[in-house]
Amino acid sequence: MSLAWAITEHLHEQVGCRTLFATHYHELTQLEETLPRVANLNIAVKEWNDEVVFLHRIVSGGADKSYGIHVARLAGIPKAVNERAKDVLAQLEHEHRDALDRPKLGGPAKGDSNGNFQLTLFGFADHPLLDDIQKLDVNAMTPIDALQFLQSAKEQLKTKV
Repeated sequence: MSLAWAITEHLHEQVGCRTLFATHYHELTQLEETLPRVANLNIAVKEWNDEVVFLHRIVSGGADKSYGIHVARLAGIPKAVNERAKDVLAQLEHEHRDALDRPKLGGPAKGDSNGNFQLTLFGFADHPLLDDIQKLDVNAMTPIDALQFLQSAKEQLKTKV
């Protein structure tokens, strides 16, 4: 996600070209709020009986959720693969709901009053090593300091597993 964010900023600020991203990640669609030439558009859809009908109409705003499984079905991905994708998605959503009260890398959970939410690319993290990383002043570190920190972090992760 951070790479896509950085690429978007670079294209916006340095290159100035027109670019099309296909994503439903709210973290990227929020760039519209801070980059003046970014605009979110999506294809209007109608959901009916666990089916999605793409209405061939472009509307303003970001997509409210991913339609990847539906697109995969339309693209001819085998039914067994799509069914497995639905199972994986259900499991990820279940884990996401269970972890809503835990701190999350990247800010608060994106949800609404109906319990719908946006899965993040990075998920949840509550490892104490994150605090150490956030306190680092990487601009003041020497390469040796950075390598030593990485070695120490690697050892911490080994002992926590």
